[in-house]
Amino acid sequence: MNNTFLVITSIASQEHPIVKTIAADATEQGIPFIMVGDTKSPEAFALRGCDFYSIERQEALPFTLAKMLPTGHYARKNLGYLAAMAQGAETIIETDDDNIPLPAFWQQRTREAQARTVSHQGWVNIYRYFTDAPVWPRGFALEHIQDAVSGSTVPATVSTPVQQGLANENPDVDAIYRLTLPLPLDFDVRESVALGNGAFCPFNSQNTTWFKEAFLLMYLPSYCSFRMTDIWRSFVAQRIAWTCGWSVLFHSATVWQERNDHNLMKDFADEVVGYTNNNAIYEALRDLKLKTGEANIPENLLACYQVFIDMNLMDKKELDLIRAWIADVLLLTKK
Repeated sequence: MNNTFLVITSIASQEHPIVKTIAADATEQGIPFIMVGDTKSPEAFALRGCDFYSIERQEALPFTLAKMLPTGHYARKNLGYLAAMAQGAETIIETDDDNIPLPAFWQQRTREAQARTVSHQGWVNIYRYFTDAPVWPRGFALEHIQDAVSGSTVPATVSTPVQQGLANENPDVDAIYRLTLPLPLDFDVRESVALGNGAFCPFNSQNTTWFKEAFLLMYLPSYCSFRMTDIWRSFVAQRIAWTCGWSVLFHSATVWQERNDHNLMKDFADEVVGYTNNNAIYEALRDLKLKTGEANIPENLLACYQVFIDMNLMDKKELDLIRAWIADVLLLTKK
């Protein structure tokens, strides 16, 4: 996969079995593997096939954002994206240190894809297209869990610069699901599904592919709940994708998750802000007047995050980080 980079963030040591597996597989595939650490990372880290960025190395990066990002937050991953762009990435794949790649994970990704397109407007529970189990993705509006699954799909070739792969065994579900319903769960292998203009479903940062034209949409917000940062990013990415004529693709599982230890009640508390606001966020973003075309992504990005600030869900300092991110990405991708 030429000019494809793999990015994760982790505070694990070089002996972490999944990190070691990812590094070995990436080396075999010829894919540069960037791992972004944080303040709790080990002082010494050296692993063949893994380009590790300590806090000190991150702070020395020549990016405006590197001097501004808060520590102790998943959004440090933004610097891994920028590091990949600086090295000439055309495609960036991201995952986490508790996701084990299946062989299909390493297959060539293409921007144009064959998929079943969903014409339904509003919330679409994408998991129900890959299983008959009553399951929903983290970030899905609770008000719509009982909605009927739209069966209206049309096979088509679609433009999909953002692609989300599912995860087997321990899929990305919310704390309410984990506290009340059974796991493990494996998805069926079925045709990919594409959500276009008006169709909406959260996606995560655990098995996601981004092509260069969508790099600006990768921004992870810092001034919000850890459990919401990638979910709310996906809301923004989808809304802006509509202005560019892009679909967001969801495909069968290419990883299985051996989930890190979590306190489910803490996860629940961190997700309450989503449970109580996700539908309102969707409606506000849906009704936002945005300009069309890729050239307007920077302006649209700021407008979308202003929605979160106006709803008192993010600090206004987020906009300073976004402006720095935009400046860094545009500089790196225009080389």
